[in-house]
Amino acid sequence: MKLLEYASKEVMRKFGLPVTDWELVRSVEELERVIDKFQFPVALKAQVPVGGRGKAGGIKIAKDRSEALEKADKIFNLKIKGIPVKKLMVSQAVKIEKEYYIGVVVDRKHQTPTVMVSAEGGVDIEEVARTKPEAIHMLQVDINSGLMPYQARFLAHKIFDDPKLALRGADVILKLYNTFVAVDAQLAEINPLALTKDRELEALDAKIVVDDNALYRHPDLESLRDLDYEDATELEAKEAGLSYVKLDGYIGCCVNGAGLAMATMDLIKHYGGEPANFLDVGGSSNPEKVRKAMELILRDKNVKSIYINIFGGITRCDDVANGLIQAFSQMEIPVPVVVRLTGTNEEIARKMLNESGLPLVTAETMAEGAKKAIELAGKR
Repeated sequence: MKLLEYASKEVMRKFGLPVTDWELVRSVEELERVIDKFQFPVALKAQVPVGGRGKAGGIKIAKDRSEALEKADKIFNLKIKGIPVKKLMVSQAVKIEKEYYIGVVVDRKHQTPTVMVSAEGGVDIEEVARTKPEAIHMLQVDINSGLMPYQARFLAHKIFDDPKLALRGADVILKLYNTFVAVDAQLAEINPLALTKDRELEALDAKIVVDDNALYRHPDLESLRDLDYEDATELEAKEAGLSYVKLDGYIGCCVNGAGLAMATMDLIKHYGGEPANFLDVGGSSNPEKVRKAMELILRDKNVKSIYINIFGGITRCDDVANGLIQAFSQMEIPVPVVVRLTGTNEEIARKMLNESGLPLVTAETMAEGAKKAIELAGKR
């Protein structure tokens, strides 16, 4: 779950990070009611789940009330990378002397959290890594002992020239790491961490990505989920007990088990096709979940064929077959469907499908099914 800037700052503030006060507004009229809480100049920042807001005109500084309302109106009429601006954060503008970057990410290669710092803040860290990799300093953290104070000081001294400032920076690094661990984040970053003209450190921008699999431990974070910018189909799938992620291809996939789903998509890519989605119906699917899966897949108008690949362990193949029969009886399925069923009750499932008379194409192996789905998609 990606938290927008205002939500990320709300979380960070709870852990003592230096975050400026703000107000979140959804219209120019709302801004009119809160703008007088701030001294000018103020910063107006579009709240969208993508980067590049500044370059797109989504971040503005206003010197007075009328300019703030005028610029807010322009921001609300923007689309940033195709996403309309529905929320705007207003906060006190500060005079910046220097900008830094600090972040914590999951290092999958080394299976550890990794703290990254740079004196090149205020720009995309990916760009810094590409053009000036020596400006990024990284430390892999032992998850059992956590980030130690001396390690935070070591990193801080890499980017702060002033020893006293480095001590304050180390405190920020420690608190960011503690935030990262406490909310089960995959990413927590401040970019930029600004040194103001008053020699204060302030988190001017913030980003947190929380591991969806850990959300059950953080019901308080659910209230920060921004439904305006989340895929409605993915949320509906989650409520139905399905794991669904839309992709850019044209072959709909319905599979049981995340590993098998990934292998199925790999096979489709291997044989020259493009998967339209990741969809895992789970290890104990029932007919209704299969029917719902078909409904979700068919909402994607790019889908030209569907590949149902089931390995029945806990999942019973006859349950899947029953779900398919229900789906065909309750909705129009305008694209070819390829089915590969193997495992628990596969003979019963095949008999059910054969006797149903449904226009299905069967496959004995995963590879055969992938090839047939690609072939049939190409004929549409």
